[in-house]
Amino acid sequence: MAKSKIIFVCDECGYESAKWLGRCPACGSWNSFFEQKIVESKNSSLKANAEGNKTNIPQKLNSYEAKETIRTSTGFEELDRVLGGGLVKGSLILLGGEPGIGKSTLILQLCDKVKGEGKVLYVSGEESAEQIKLRSDRLQIKNDDILFLGETDIDIVNQNIINLNPKLVIIDSIQTMYSEELSAAAGSVSQVREITTQIMKVCKSRNITTIIIGHVTKDGNIAGPRVLEHMVDTVLYLEGERYFSYRILRGVKNRFGSTNEIGMFEMKGEGMCEILNPSDVLISDTEDNPAGSTVVSCIEGTRSILVELQALTTQSVFGIPKRTANGIDYNRLALLIAVLEKRAGMALGGQDVYLNVVGGLKINEPSIDLGILMVTASCYKNCPIDKGTVIMGEVGLTGEVRRINMIEKRLKEAEKLGFKKCIIPESNRKVLKDNFKLDIIGVKDVNEAIRKLGLK
Repeated sequence: MAKSKIIFVCDECGYESAKWLGRCPACGSWNSFFEQKIVESKNSSLKANAEGNKTNIPQKLNSYEAKETIRTSTGFEELDRVLGGGLVKGSLILLGGEPGIGKSTLILQLCDKVKGEGKVLYVSGEESAEQIKLRSDRLQIKNDDILFLGETDIDIVNQNIINLNPKLVIIDSIQTMYSEELSAAAGSVSQVREITTQIMKVCKSRNITTIIIGHVTKDGNIAGPRVLEHMVDTVLYLEGERYFSYRILRGVKNRFGSTNEIGMFEMKGEGMCEILNPSDVLISDTEDNPAGSTVVSCIEGTRSILVELQALTTQSVFGIPKRTANGIDYNRLALLIAVLEKRAGMALGGQDVYLNVVGGLKINEPSIDLGILMVTASCYKNCPIDKGTVIMGEVGLTGEVRRINMIEKRLKEAEKLGFKKCIIPESNRKVLKDNFKLDIIGVKDVNEAIRKLGLK
Protein backbone atom coordinates (compact mmCIF):
# COMPACT_ATOMS: atom_id res chain seq x y z
CA MET A 1 0.00 0.00 0.00
CA ALA A 2 1.25 3.49 -0.81
CA LYS A 3 2.59 5.50 2.09
CA SER A 4 2.36 9.26 2.41
CA LYS A 5 4.44 11.66 4.42
CA ILE A 6 4.63 15.41 4.91
CA ILE A 7 7.77 17.34 4.08
CA PHE A 8 8.52 21.06 3.81
CA VAL A 9 10.11 22.41 0.62
CA CYS A 10 11.80 25.78 0.06
CA ASP A 11 9.99 27.64 -2.71
CA GLU A 12 13.21 29.42 -3.75
CA CYS A 13 15.77 26.61 -4.08
CA GLY A 14 13.91 23.34 -3.52
CA TYR A 15 15.63 22.41 -0.22
CA GLU A 16 13.63 19.73 1.64
CA SER A 17 13.20 19.51 5.39
CA ALA A 18 11.26 17.22 7.71
CA LYS A 19 9.99 20.23 9.69
CA TRP A 20 9.11 23.84 8.97
CA LEU A 21 12.01 26.30 9.12
CA GLY A 22 11.85 30.08 9.22
CA ARG A 23 15.03 30.49 7.21
CA CYS A 24 16.28 28.17 4.49
CA PRO A 25 19.79 26.85 5.34
CA ALA A 26 20.61 26.41 1.63
CA CYS A 27 19.69 29.77 0.05
CA GLY A 28 19.03 31.93 3.12
CA SER A 29 15.44 32.87 2.14
CA TRP A 30 12.97 33.71 4.91
CA ASN A 31 9.44 32.25 5.15
CA SER A 32 9.94 30.23 1.97
CA PHE A 33 8.99 26.74 3.27
CA PHE A 34 5.68 25.21 2.21
CA GLU A 35 4.07 21.95 3.21
CA GLN A 36 3.99 19.18 0.62
CA LYS A 37 2.60 15.63 0.74
CA ILE A 38 4.78 12.90 -0.78
CA VAL A 39 3.26 9.54 -1.75
CA GLU A 40 5.72 6.66 -1.74
CA SER A 41 5.16 3.21 -3.19
CA LYS A 42 7.79 0.72 -2.16
CA ASN A 43 6.65 -1.97 -4.60
CA SER A 44 6.63 0.42 -7.58
CA SER A 45 10.15 1.62 -6.85
CA LEU A 46 11.44 -1.96 -6.58
CA LYS A 47 9.68 -2.84 -9.80
CA ALA A 48 11.22 0.13 -11.57
CA ASN A 49 14.67 -0.94 -10.40
CA ALA A 50 14.06 -4.49 -11.55
CA GLU A 51 12.94 -3.35 -14.97
CA GLY A 52 15.90 -1.05 -15.20
CA ASN A 53 18.30 -3.90 -14.51
CA LYS A 54 16.81 -5.88 -17.38
CA THR A 55 17.15 -3.18 -20.01
CA ASN A 56 20.02 -0.95 -18.88
CA ILE A 57 23.26 -2.92 -19.00
CA PRO A 58 26.57 -1.01 -18.78
CA GLN A 59 28.51 -0.96 -22.03
CA LYS A 60 32.06 0.05 -22.87
CA LEU A 61 32.27 3.75 -23.62
CA ASN A 62 34.47 3.11 -26.67
CA SER A 63 31.77 0.89 -28.15
CA TYR A 64 29.44 3.86 -28.62
CA GLU A 65 29.55 5.91 -31.81
CA ALA A 66 29.39 9.67 -31.33
CA LYS A 67 27.00 11.29 -33.79
CA GLU A 68 27.58 14.72 -35.24
CA THR A 69 25.56 17.42 -33.52
CA ILE A 70 22.72 18.57 -35.78
CA ARG A 71 22.07 22.30 -35.51
CA THR A 72 19.42 24.58 -36.97
CA SER A 73 20.13 28.27 -37.46
CA THR A 74 17.79 30.58 -35.55
CA GLY A 75 18.06 33.34 -38.15
CA PHE A 76 19.75 35.57 -35.53
CA GLU A 77 23.54 35.67 -35.71
CA GLU A 78 23.68 36.90 -32.11
CA LEU A 79 21.44 34.10 -30.85
CA ASP A 80 23.40 31.50 -32.84
CA ARG A 81 26.59 32.82 -31.21
CA VAL A 82 25.18 32.38 -27.69
CA LEU A 83 23.86 28.89 -28.49
CA GLY A 84 27.17 27.82 -29.99
CA GLY A 85 26.05 27.73 -33.63
CA GLY A 86 22.28 27.27 -33.54
CA LEU A 87 19.54 25.12 -32.05
CA VAL A 88 20.64 21.56 -31.30
CA LYS A 89 18.11 18.89 -32.28
CA GLY A 90 16.46 17.45 -29.18
CA SER A 91 17.92 20.03 -26.78
CA LEU A 92 16.08 21.62 -23.85
CA ILE A 93 16.63 25.38 -23.47
CA LEU A 94 15.59 27.54 -20.50
CA LEU A 95 15.14 31.29 -21.14
CA GLY A 96 14.73 33.60 -18.17
CA GLY A 97 14.29 37.33 -17.73
CA GLU A 98 12.34 40.04 -15.96
CA PRO A 99 8.72 40.76 -16.95
CA GLY A 100 8.48 42.90 -20.07
CA ILE A 101 12.13 42.45 -21.02
CA GLY A 102 11.21 40.89 -24.40
CA LYS A 103 11.38 37.11 -23.91
CA SER A 104 8.11 36.34 -25.71
CA THR A 105 8.93 38.82 -28.47
CA LEU A 106 12.33 37.24 -29.15
CA ILE A 107 10.92 33.70 -29.14
CA LEU A 108 8.03 34.63 -31.46
CA GLN A 109 10.52 36.13 -33.92
CA LEU A 110 12.57 32.95 -33.63
CA CYS A 111 9.48 30.90 -34.55
CA ASP A 112 9.14 32.98 -37.71
CA LYS A 113 12.80 32.72 -38.71
CA VAL A 114 12.79 28.90 -38.62
CA LYS A 115 10.20 28.91 -41.40
CA GLY A 116 10.50 25.84 -43.59
CA GLU A 117 12.12 23.68 -40.91
CA GLY A 118 8.83 22.07 -39.80
CA LYS A 119 5.93 22.62 -37.41
CA VAL A 120 6.31 24.91 -34.40
CA LEU A 121 4.06 24.40 -31.37
CA TYR A 122 3.66 27.54 -29.24
CA VAL A 123 2.11 26.67 -25.85
CA SER A 124 1.04 29.67 -23.76
CA GLY A 125 -0.45 29.56 -20.30
CA GLU A 126 -0.36 33.33 -19.84
CA GLU A 127 -1.78 34.86 -23.01
CA SER A 128 -4.73 34.09 -25.24
CA ALA A 129 -4.58 33.38 -28.97
CA GLU A 130 -5.84 36.91 -29.69
CA GLN A 131 -3.00 38.47 -27.71
CA ILE A 132 -0.37 36.35 -29.44
CA LYS A 133 -1.92 37.19 -32.82
CA LEU A 134 -1.76 40.93 -32.11
CA ARG A 135 1.92 40.63 -31.27
CA SER A 136 2.63 38.50 -34.33
CA ASP A 137 0.93 41.08 -36.58
CA ARG A 138 3.05 43.82 -35.06
CA LEU A 139 6.18 41.73 -35.61
CA GLN A 140 5.03 40.78 -39.14
CA ILE A 141 5.19 37.04 -38.50
CA LYS A 142 4.64 35.13 -41.78
CA ASN A 143 5.30 31.49 -40.80
CA ASP A 144 2.15 29.40 -41.45
CA ASP A 145 3.60 26.40 -39.60
CA ILE A 146 3.20 28.03 -36.15
CA LEU A 147 0.51 26.22 -34.15
CA PHE A 148 -0.89 27.83 -30.99
CA LEU A 149 -2.12 25.97 -27.92
CA GLY A 150 -3.55 27.87 -24.94
CA GLU A 151 -3.28 25.25 -22.19
CA THR A 152 -1.84 24.84 -18.70
CA ASP A 153 -2.47 21.10 -18.13
CA ILE A 154 0.81 19.36 -18.88
CA ASP A 155 -0.92 16.08 -19.79
CA ILE A 156 -2.85 17.77 -22.59
CA VAL A 157 0.30 19.57 -23.74
CA ASN A 158 2.30 16.34 -23.88
CA GLN A 159 -0.48 14.56 -25.79
CA ASN A 160 -0.50 17.34 -28.41
CA ILE A 161 3.29 17.14 -28.72
CA ILE A 162 3.06 13.39 -29.33
CA ASN A 163 0.25 13.78 -31.90
CA LEU A 164 1.77 16.70 -33.84
CA ASN A 165 5.47 15.73 -33.51
CA PRO A 166 6.68 19.32 -34.17
CA LYS A 167 10.30 20.34 -34.75
CA LEU A 168 10.19 23.10 -32.12
CA VAL A 169 8.13 23.48 -28.94
CA ILE A 170 7.77 26.72 -26.94
CA ILE A 171 6.47 26.61 -23.34
CA ASP A 172 5.47 30.11 -22.14
CA SER A 173 5.85 29.88 -19.21
CA ILE A 174 6.89 26.91 -17.08
CA GLN A 175 5.42 28.53 -13.91
CA THR A 176 1.88 28.45 -15.38
CA MET A 177 1.90 24.72 -16.15
CA TYR A 178 0.52 22.16 -13.68
CA SER A 179 0.04 18.43 -13.33
CA GLU A 180 -3.10 16.96 -11.78
CA GLU A 181 -1.02 14.22 -10.19
CA LEU A 182 0.36 16.77 -7.69
CA SER A 183 -1.74 18.67 -5.20
CA ALA A 184 0.62 21.66 -5.11
CA ALA A 185 -0.26 24.93 -6.85
CA ALA A 186 1.06 25.83 -10.28
CA GLY A 187 4.48 27.43 -10.10
CA SER A 188 5.49 25.64 -6.89
CA VAL A 189 8.78 23.79 -6.59
CA SER A 190 7.27 20.33 -6.97
CA GLN A 191 5.12 21.34 -9.96
CA VAL A 192 7.97 23.02 -11.84
CA ARG A 193 10.29 20.08 -11.23
CA GLU A 194 7.74 17.45 -12.27
CA ILE A 195 6.58 19.33 -15.38
CA THR A 196 10.13 19.91 -16.59
CA THR A 197 10.87 16.21 -16.14
CA GLN A 198 7.81 15.23 -18.20
CA ILE A 199 8.59 17.69 -20.98
CA MET A 200 12.18 16.50 -21.10
CA LYS A 201 11.15 12.85 -21.43
CA VAL A 202 8.62 13.51 -24.19
CA CYS A 203 10.73 15.89 -26.28
CA LYS A 204 14.11 14.16 -25.95
CA SER A 205 12.64 10.78 -26.86
CA ARG A 206 11.41 12.33 -30.13
CA ASN A 207 14.37 14.68 -30.78
CA ILE A 208 12.17 17.78 -30.48
CA THR A 209 13.93 21.04 -29.66
CA THR A 210 12.18 22.71 -26.72
CA ILE A 211 12.45 26.24 -25.34
CA ILE A 212 11.04 26.87 -21.86
CA ILE A 213 10.42 30.45 -20.74
CA GLY A 214 10.83 31.02 -17.00
CA HIS A 215 10.14 33.88 -14.62
CA VAL A 216 12.84 35.35 -12.40
CA THR A 217 12.83 36.17 -8.70
CA LYS A 218 13.57 39.56 -7.17
CA ASP A 219 17.23 38.51 -6.97
CA GLY A 220 17.36 38.00 -10.75
CA ASN A 221 17.48 34.19 -10.63
CA ILE A 222 15.07 31.92 -12.48
CA ALA A 223 12.16 31.10 -10.17
CA GLY A 224 11.85 27.50 -9.05
CA PRO A 225 14.28 24.91 -7.77
CA ARG A 226 17.94 25.00 -8.78
CA VAL A 227 17.56 21.47 -10.10
CA LEU A 228 15.62 23.03 -12.99
CA GLU A 229 18.79 24.63 -14.33
CA HIS A 230 20.68 21.34 -13.97
CA MET A 231 18.05 19.40 -15.92
CA VAL A 232 18.11 21.54 -19.06
CA ASP A 233 20.89 21.66 -21.65
CA THR A 234 21.14 25.43 -21.99
CA VAL A 235 20.28 28.32 -19.66
CA LEU A 236 19.88 31.80 -21.17
CA TYR A 237 19.18 35.09 -19.42
CA LEU A 238 17.77 38.13 -21.21
CA GLU A 239 19.03 41.21 -19.39
CA GLY A 240 18.49 44.93 -19.77
CA GLU A 241 17.77 48.15 -17.94
CA ARG A 242 14.23 49.48 -17.86
CA TYR A 243 15.11 52.82 -19.47
CA PHE A 244 17.52 51.41 -22.07
CA SER A 245 16.47 49.86 -25.36
CA TYR A 246 19.44 47.49 -25.43
CA ARG A 247 19.00 43.86 -24.37
CA ILE A 248 21.78 41.38 -23.59
CA LEU A 249 21.23 37.66 -24.04
CA ARG A 250 23.69 35.83 -21.80
CA GLY A 251 24.38 32.10 -21.81
CA VAL A 252 25.22 30.91 -18.29
CA LYS A 253 25.11 27.20 -19.14
CA ASN A 254 25.53 25.43 -22.46
CA ARG A 255 26.27 21.76 -22.99
CA PHE A 256 26.82 22.38 -26.71
CA GLY A 257 28.93 25.54 -26.65
CA SER A 258 30.87 28.03 -24.55
CA THR A 259 29.35 29.60 -21.44
CA ASN A 260 29.16 33.32 -20.61
CA GLU A 261 28.75 34.11 -24.32
CA ILE A 262 26.55 37.14 -24.97
CA GLY A 263 24.44 38.45 -27.82
CA MET A 264 23.20 42.01 -28.02
CA PHE A 265 19.80 43.20 -29.26
CA GLU A 266 17.88 46.45 -29.41
CA MET A 267 14.16 46.57 -28.68
CA LYS A 268 12.34 48.49 -31.39
CA GLY A 269 8.76 48.79 -32.58
CA GLU A 270 9.27 45.96 -35.07
CA GLY A 271 10.72 43.69 -32.39
CA MET A 272 14.22 42.61 -31.38
CA CYS A 273 16.93 43.82 -33.76
CA GLU A 274 20.36 42.25 -33.33
CA ILE A 275 23.47 44.39 -32.88
CA LEU A 276 26.36 42.72 -34.68
CA ASN A 277 29.03 45.14 -33.40
CA PRO A 278 28.23 46.12 -29.78
CA SER A 279 31.37 48.26 -29.45
CA ASP A 280 29.92 50.80 -31.92
CA VAL A 281 26.81 51.46 -29.82
CA LEU A 282 28.60 51.41 -26.44
CA ILE A 283 31.07 54.15 -27.37
CA SER A 284 29.81 57.72 -27.82
CA ASP A 285 30.78 59.59 -30.99
CA THR A 286 30.73 63.12 -29.56
CA GLU A 287 33.37 65.58 -30.73
CA ASP A 288 34.23 66.98 -27.29
CA ASN A 289 36.65 65.24 -24.95
CA PRO A 290 35.61 65.90 -21.33
CA ALA A 291 37.54 64.83 -18.26
CA GLY A 292 36.24 61.67 -16.60
CA SER A 293 35.61 59.59 -19.73
CA THR A 294 37.61 56.76 -21.31
CA VAL A 295 37.25 53.48 -23.22
CA VAL A 296 38.11 50.08 -21.75
CA SER A 297 38.14 46.53 -23.11
CA CYS A 298 36.27 43.57 -21.64
CA ILE A 299 35.76 39.96 -22.71
CA GLU A 300 32.28 38.42 -22.76
CA GLY A 301 32.52 34.74 -23.63
CA THR A 302 34.73 34.67 -26.71
CA ARG A 303 33.92 38.23 -27.80
CA SER A 304 35.97 41.35 -27.15
CA ILE A 305 33.86 44.44 -26.47
CA LEU A 306 34.97 48.04 -26.02
CA VAL A 307 32.81 50.06 -23.62
CA GLU A 308 32.92 53.60 -22.34
CA LEU A 309 33.45 54.39 -18.67
CA GLN A 310 32.43 57.70 -17.12
CA ALA A 311 33.42 58.96 -13.67
CA LEU A 312 32.41 61.98 -11.62
CA THR A 313 34.09 63.20 -8.45
CA THR A 314 32.63 66.03 -6.34
CA GLN A 315 33.29 67.45 -2.90
CA SER A 316 31.32 65.49 -0.33
CA VAL A 317 28.64 67.48 1.50
CA PHE A 318 28.37 65.00 4.37
CA GLY A 319 31.03 63.53 6.60
CA ILE A 320 31.06 60.14 4.87
CA PRO A 321 31.84 60.24 1.12
CA LYS A 322 29.42 58.49 -1.22
CA ARG A 323 30.39 55.79 -3.72
CA THR A 324 27.97 54.88 -6.51
CA ALA A 325 28.66 52.20 -9.12
CA ASN A 326 26.41 51.55 -12.11
CA GLY A 327 27.46 48.53 -14.17
CA ILE A 328 30.27 47.25 -11.91
CA ASP A 329 30.46 45.79 -8.43
CA TYR A 330 30.23 48.43 -5.71
CA ASN A 331 32.80 46.70 -3.50
CA ARG A 332 35.25 46.59 -6.40
CA LEU A 333 34.91 50.35 -6.88
CA ALA A 334 35.53 50.99 -3.16
CA LEU A 335 38.64 48.78 -3.25
CA LEU A 336 40.08 50.52 -6.32
CA ILE A 337 39.48 53.97 -4.83
CA ALA A 338 41.43 52.85 -1.76
CA VAL A 339 44.31 51.75 -4.02
CA LEU A 340 44.25 55.14 -5.77
CA GLU A 341 44.39 56.94 -2.44
CA LYS A 342 47.14 54.81 -0.90
CA ARG A 343 49.40 54.13 -3.88
CA ALA A 344 48.90 57.29 -5.97
CA GLY A 345 48.40 59.77 -3.14
CA MET A 346 45.08 61.17 -4.39
CA ALA A 347 42.95 62.56 -1.55
CA LEU A 348 39.60 61.04 -2.42
CA GLY A 349 38.53 60.64 1.20
CA GLY A 350 36.45 63.81 0.99
CA GLN A 351 35.12 63.20 -2.55
CA ASP A 352 31.90 61.58 -3.69
CA VAL A 353 32.74 59.19 -6.54
CA TYR A 354 30.22 58.10 -9.17
CA LEU A 355 31.06 55.56 -11.88
CA ASN A 356 28.89 54.56 -14.84
CA VAL A 357 29.22 51.99 -17.64
CA VAL A 358 27.60 53.55 -20.70
CA GLY A 359 24.81 51.54 -22.31
CA GLY A 360 23.59 49.67 -19.24
CA LEU A 361 26.14 46.85 -19.59
CA LYS A 362 27.21 45.01 -16.43
CA ILE A 363 30.90 44.06 -16.29
CA ASN A 364 32.49 41.72 -13.77
CA GLU A 365 35.84 41.23 -15.48
CA PRO A 366 38.93 42.58 -13.62
CA SER A 367 40.58 43.83 -16.84
CA ILE A 368 38.72 47.15 -16.48
CA ASP A 369 40.40 47.92 -13.12
CA LEU A 370 43.05 50.18 -14.63
CA GLY A 371 40.42 52.02 -16.67
CA ILE A 372 38.36 52.68 -13.52
CA LEU A 373 41.37 54.15 -11.74
CA MET A 374 42.43 56.29 -14.69
CA VAL A 375 38.95 57.68 -15.41
CA THR A 376 38.53 58.54 -11.71
CA ALA A 377 41.91 60.26 -11.65
CA SER A 378 41.03 62.10 -14.88
CA CYS A 379 37.90 63.63 -13.35
CA TYR A 380 39.62 64.39 -10.02
CA LYS A 381 42.51 66.17 -11.76
CA ASN A 382 40.14 67.67 -14.38
CA CYS A 383 42.49 66.37 -17.07
CA PRO A 384 40.91 64.59 -20.07
CA ILE A 385 42.22 61.32 -21.51
CA ASP A 386 42.88 61.26 -25.25
CA LYS A 387 39.80 59.98 -27.14
CA GLY A 388 41.86 57.56 -29.21
CA THR A 389 43.11 55.65 -26.15
CA VAL A 390 41.96 52.27 -24.83
CA ILE A 391 42.96 51.25 -21.30
CA MET A 392 43.07 47.67 -20.03
CA GLY A 393 44.68 45.91 -17.09
CA GLU A 394 43.98 44.30 -13.71
CA VAL A 395 45.18 46.18 -10.62
CA GLY A 396 46.39 44.55 -7.39
CA LEU A 397 46.25 45.96 -3.88
CA THR A 398 49.89 47.07 -4.06
CA GLY A 399 49.13 49.15 -7.16
CA GLU A 400 50.77 46.79 -9.66
CA VAL A 401 49.17 46.27 -13.06
CA ARG A 402 48.71 42.55 -13.64
CA ARG A 403 48.51 40.51 -16.82
CA ILE A 404 45.14 39.93 -18.51
CA ASN A 405 44.00 37.22 -20.93
CA MET A 406 43.16 37.40 -24.66
CA ILE A 407 45.26 40.53 -25.10
CA GLU A 408 45.65 40.07 -28.88
CA LYS A 409 41.89 39.78 -29.41
CA ARG A 410 41.36 42.99 -27.40
CA LEU A 411 43.98 44.86 -29.41
CA LYS A 412 42.51 43.70 -32.72
CA GLU A 413 39.10 45.01 -31.67
CA ALA A 414 40.62 48.39 -30.74
CA GLU A 415 42.51 48.53 -34.04
CA LYS A 416 39.36 47.67 -36.00
CA LEU A 417 37.46 50.56 -34.45
CA GLY A 418 40.19 53.08 -35.25
CA PHE A 419 41.85 53.64 -31.88
CA LYS A 420 45.47 54.82 -31.93
CA LYS A 421 46.86 54.12 -28.45
CA CYS A 422 46.50 51.29 -25.92
CA ILE A 423 47.64 51.23 -22.31
CA ILE A 424 48.24 47.60 -21.33
CA PRO A 425 50.18 45.69 -18.63
CA GLU A 426 53.92 45.52 -19.27
CA SER A 427 53.85 41.74 -18.80
CA ASN A 428 51.41 41.49 -21.72
CA ARG A 429 53.42 43.82 -23.95
CA LYS A 430 56.54 41.68 -23.62
CA VAL A 431 54.87 38.59 -25.07
CA LEU A 432 52.99 40.23 -27.98
CA LYS A 433 53.69 38.49 -31.30
CA ASP A 434 51.42 40.12 -33.87
CA ASN A 435 52.21 43.50 -35.34
CA PHE A 436 49.52 46.07 -34.59
CA LYS A 437 49.06 49.53 -36.05
CA LEU A 438 48.72 50.86 -32.53
CA ASP A 439 50.90 52.78 -30.12
CA ILE A 440 51.07 50.09 -27.42
CA ILE A 441 52.33 51.35 -24.06
CA GLY A 442 53.12 48.91 -21.26
CA VAL A 443 52.83 49.99 -17.62
CA LYS A 444 53.93 48.20 -14.45
CA ASP A 445 51.96 50.09 -11.82
CA VAL A 446 49.29 52.72 -11.30
CA ASN A 447 51.72 55.64 -10.94
CA GLU A 448 53.41 54.82 -14.26
CA ALA A 449 50.00 54.70 -15.98
CA ILE A 450 49.13 58.12 -14.50
CA ARG A 451 52.41 59.57 -15.82
CA LYS A 452 52.00 58.06 -19.28
CA LEU A 453 48.49 59.54 -19.56
CA GLY A 454 49.58 62.94 -18.22
CA LEU A 455 47.21 62.88 -15.23
CA LYS A 456 49.67 64.27 -12.66
